[in-house]
Amino acid sequence: MHMLLLSLIACPKQQPSADEVLTLAAPASVYPSAPTGEVVDDYHGTPVPDPYRWLEDSEAEPVRDWIRAENSLTEAYLAQIPEREVIRQRMTELWDYERYTAPSTKGGKTFWTHNDGLQNQSVLFVSDTPDGEGRVLLDPNTLSEDGTVALSGTWVSESARYMAYGVADGGSDWNTFRVMDIDSGELLEDTIEWVKFSGASWTHDDKGFYYSRYDEPADPGDLETKNTFQKLYYHRLGTAQSEDELVYERQDKEFWGFGGSVTHDGRYLVIYNWEGTDENNRIFYKDLKTDGEVKPLFTEFDASYSVLGNDGTTWYVETNRDAPKGKVVQVDIRKPEASWKELVPEDEDTLRGCNILAKDDLVCRYLHDAQSRIQIYDLKGQPIRQVELPGIGSAGGFGGERYDTQTYYSFTSFLTPGTIYSYDMETGTSELFRAPGVSMNDQDYEVTQVFYPSKDGTQIPLFLVHREGIELDGSHPAYLYGYGGFSIPITPYYSTVNRVWLEMGGVLAIANLRGGGEYGEAWHDAGRLANKQNVFDDFHAAAEYLHTQGYSSPDKTAIGGRSNGGLLVGAAITQRPELYGAALPGVGVLDMLRFHKFTIGWAWISDYGDPDDPAMFPVLRAYSPYHNVTDGTAYPATMVTTGDHDDRVVPGHSFKFAARLQAAQSGSDPVLIRIETRAGHGAGKPTALTIAEWTDQWSFLLKNLDMQLPEGFAPTSQAAEAPAELSE
Repeated sequence: MHMLLLSLIACPKQQPSADEVLTLAAPASVYPSAPTGEVVDDYHGTPVPDPYRWLEDSEAEPVRDWIRAENSLTEAYLAQIPEREVIRQRMTELWDYERYTAPSTKGGKTFWTHNDGLQNQSVLFVSDTPDGEGRVLLDPNTLSEDGTVALSGTWVSESARYMAYGVADGGSDWNTFRVMDIDSGELLEDTIEWVKFSGASWTHDDKGFYYSRYDEPADPGDLETKNTFQKLYYHRLGTAQSEDELVYERQDKEFWGFGGSVTHDGRYLVIYNWEGTDENNRIFYKDLKTDGEVKPLFTEFDASYSVLGNDGTTWYVETNRDAPKGKVVQVDIRKPEASWKELVPEDEDTLRGCNILAKDDLVCRYLHDAQSRIQIYDLKGQPIRQVELPGIGSAGGFGGERYDTQTYYSFTSFLTPGTIYSYDMETGTSELFRAPGVSMNDQDYEVTQVFYPSKDGTQIPLFLVHREGIELDGSHPAYLYGYGGFSIPITPYYSTVNRVWLEMGGVLAIANLRGGGEYGEAWHDAGRLANKQNVFDDFHAAAEYLHTQGYSSPDKTAIGGRSNGGLLVGAAITQRPELYGAALPGVGVLDMLRFHKFTIGWAWISDYGDPDDPAMFPVLRAYSPYHNVTDGTAYPATMVTTGDHDDRVVPGHSFKFAARLQAAQSGSDPVLIRIETRAGHGAGKPTALTIAEWTDQWSFLLKNLDMQLPEGFAPTSQAAEAPAELSE
């Protein structure tokens, strides 16, 4: 409980001089005032101070003053880095290329998104033929002047007469759904509000769709309001949201969530039941032909279950039940346990999703050492062929309807921008469909995958990308990136941001840490709950590998990560500050004792554990970045990034960590925070803001890793105007 909470007013200090800002040689004298309160919480008999609790209220005027002061300091510091502008220009130039998403088909129409280069949001197109030029169906850039209203999802009705779509404002997880007549492009009056973590699934009569929502919060801007008691609804076109049919809820289960999906034959509603971010889920179903009651199919949170398709009462399900790396089974919903039949057994590689195409072909996406492998089976489980991909990298797509014989997929690697291919399910041949408007000279760069031992001897994969033929003398600046959580794998991908880093002479290192999904549920389990320290040990060992092998050295090594990766970076510098020269923790979960008290934070208990559990409290307290900052420590140069309206990982995490780190810093390296004032967790962030953010991060690393831009690093043409400053 709270013992004492003082009233605080943040009073920014007088603007520092140019020399102070550039060097930050005396940090305490230049950082904005952040008074400490006397809040002390009692955790199972252990008192834990929380001196910066007041920074959790991002709308309070003292906090707004602090935000303005911090942004002013950060902008002043960055503005004096002479290379900042040329980095921005080169970033803008390389970002300005035409790109597409893989097409999807529905009701005889084909849909895709296109960006001409620097558009803040990609534009949705539709065509009556797969290879047609198409027409603009929805341009999100017209929804706001600054590009911060984004398209969050689209769901086309069975006949392709209507499209439901979601929009998110300012990076919020809250969505508003609208409905469009596809042929005319006209909006219907239907408006669905307060949707979060949900799609839309149409009934096959085109009369309406299923979706999930939470109750409208009393104060939508209050980030402390928990999102609980999600409900599944059916919306009938032409009616008000207040008339929507409540399909399923559980008033006895505060943290249960639901998602509805109609089977390909239109007969059944599949209801997915989840709790937290754990992959384990339950499944209920409803017969839409008989308008029957909701019935259970898989009744325990013992594994993940995903319905791939059905032939009547015979359902095809992807699951990791008794198969940590995944398999496909067949069940009869009338007697699921008695009819359980394994079709595609567990493989040495990790199954990451399947789709049924060409009537009876099962397209399965596997990961082999964090690289894509695509295998096709028939519905009896017999292998047909392996898809020959363009190279070693990541393949996504292979979507479509049950009887489609043509599908599309995208392929990318560290040196290959996203390229779209069409795939003929009957002949097994791929053809280039759409190429991006940019390429890299892969002769200039080298990509390798190595395996290094972690603290306990576990072999961890590490991707390394750098200029060809570099001398391994420890002199190179390296950017080490990781995530390590929630069973999310990190696979090869092209990034303009990373390309600029490589052109700056940097080494890119991406570690596939435990906690991710690269090797199935066992790999995930090895990096969560009481095993979370393994993730940080894996990351430290990656840095040590870079140093011992001569790729870099401690004062030349920067680390980065976002969200759960922001936690990773925060833990890394508070545990082993001597290993790193600079750090970029983004939108991080940094207070591990209060993460569950805001918005959807409670859902992460399945990965982190519950601070209110006496058994988990000491585990979380031991690595919580905010609580492990130590006065008088020389921390590496750090620039925290967040959005002041992030309603997933609330900005109070970053605010409190930055203030605490600034107060504790004993060295001369800067501790800054960059706060976007029209952004959330990152989804839908407009191109202009993304370019500005990464320009600043690379500029920060350039100065603090003592880098020199290589001769010839410059844009080849005039780039766009610089974005506005961060301050409000």
